[in-house]
Amino acid sequence: MPKDLSTELTQTLSERIMILDGAMGTTIRGYELSETDARGERFQDNAEDLLNNGDILSITRPDVIGDIHKRFYEAGSDICETNTFSGTTLAQSEFFVEDPRKTGGQKTPEFFQKEILENQFLKDLVWELNTQSVKLAKTQAEQVAQNDGRKRYVAGAIGPMTVSLTNIVDPNDTSFRPVTFEQVKESYRHQIDALLAADCDILMVETIFDSLNAKAALVAIKESGTQSPIIISAAVGRGGETMISAQKVEALWNTFSHVKPLAIGLNCSLGPDLMEPFLRDLGQAATTHISCYPNAGLPNPLAPTGFDLEPSHMHDYIADFADAGLLNLAGGCCGNTPEHIAAIAKSVQNKKPRPVPTLAHS
Repeated sequence: MPKDLSTELTQTLSERIMILDGAMGTTIRGYELSETDARGERFQDNAEDLLNNGDILSITRPDVIGDIHKRFYEAGSDICETNTFSGTTLAQSEFFVEDPRKTGGQKTPEFFQKEILENQFLKDLVWELNTQSVKLAKTQAEQVAQNDGRKRYVAGAIGPMTVSLTNIVDPNDTSFRPVTFEQVKESYRHQIDALLAADCDILMVETIFDSLNAKAALVAIKESGTQSPIIISAAVGRGGETMISAQKVEALWNTFSHVKPLAIGLNCSLGPDLMEPFLRDLGQAATTHISCYPNAGLPNPLAPTGFDLEPSHMHDYIADFADAGLLNLAGGCCGNTPEHIAAIAKSVQNKKPRPVPTLAHS
């Protein structure tokens, strides 16, 4: 990885609004894969269903994941995320380790330590999943860049996990958590090391609904010693708070500003219309670039993508955000297909990026 990649990206962001990709899960559904497809030969005897484990497709159906990256890059994405949203031992354990609650047990730190963090099968699987996912994205990034002459980047996707360090799980013991901060950090560190070993360009801590989980991921990044650019992105509710830890966006920036991220922003959430006021608040607080990749509206099981908004709607919303000077990076989360991203890319073409404010003492 070039040592000056942060400088390179910052220069590009000063010139134009860069484009992120869309929804991996939504786009996967368009391929109409079966449980047999997800399992492949390798996992055909797995006890748990794997069709909802989209990350495993990097191993069992790399042709599909590679094609999705290709489509997003060709639609206009400058940056595609790896297929690793659940690429940690803690998250993958949901599909490969029996839940002790099924037999009257409990998830505890001891369970997570012995059955997950020290599980060599899981550790090897997650390492392979992350490195393979980076390779799939990088291959398409390089090929598309050769075709049109514009450099593309790969962001290692680091998701929120399926456990929360903030949430109370036992009202009779409010101090109890099934997993510790150190365990979450260790699981994130394993993923981060794999992403870096495969030479991803950016690390992206995304869809933050629990700021303490995100803190563990960012501590793991710091301890890895990498100089890779970092993007931080939160999901917020109707009041502009992260879903579980209830931090407003200004507090979110204050929590993570010391990391000096390349960008901080909002994703997923409630759709672009309901996200807009919180994006403004974040932009007023943050002294770095702002990213935005909202859902395509609210869930709608009758819509082709499962979400309300079509590409033309996303085009108009993101164009309005750009005209208001709110954006440095734009893309789409749940419900956004390559067609949505093509519309978003067109919507910000030739529009000026948000000027990054600086502090007097910075």
